[in-house]
Amino acid sequence: MPEAHLKVRVQPGARASEVAGVAQGVVRIRVTAPAHEGRANQALVELLADLLGVPRSRVRILRGAASRDKVVAVDGVTEEEAVRKLTPR
Repeated sequence: MPEAHLKVRVQPGARASEVAGVAQGVVRIRVTAPAHEGRANQALVELLADLLGVPRSRVRILRGAASRDKVVAVDGVTEEEAVRKLTPR
């Protein structure tokens, strides 16, 4: 099963949960949840799972759980496929 490792920069407390863009290999994501008690991480996992069409259990934060800069693993998609699906049109 393919596994994508994505570099993600998260902006918690935004007006809307959305992908802000992809630049230099980093996916910029805004989430409405605050960076408090892991809520922003949970919102990030839910948003990525929805956008990539995989169950939430297949999205894991590998590094950076307490940081805005994270590395996220997604089982079931390739990195190219994930970046294509997350690139705003």
